[in-house]
Amino acid sequence: MLASMSAAAFDTYTAAKRLRDAGFDEDQAEAAVSMVRDAAAAGRDQLAMKADLATLRADIRADIAAAFAGLERRLVGYGIAVAGLLFAALKLF
Repeated sequence: MLASMSAAAFDTYTAAKRLRDAGFDEDQAEAAVSMVRDAAAAGRDQLAMKADLATLRADIRADIAAAFAGLERRLVGYGIAVAGLLFAALKLF
């Protein structure tokens, strides 16, 4: 857990220093770094993790299985109805 947290950490001091070295003044560098930090923090809240995707995948598979089960029941019911109609039609003639 710590490895992933440190990999995702944003070094604001180094970023501000690089911006100042590139010609930004102190206020510009701090504002740019603040915007990047805030955007990165907001983006982390929107990221899907592997566990989220696995849960979603399982939910979708369950929904598809339920849909197919319902379809199978209907098709069997229709088959029985058609067989009954055919039997009745043959009985009449």
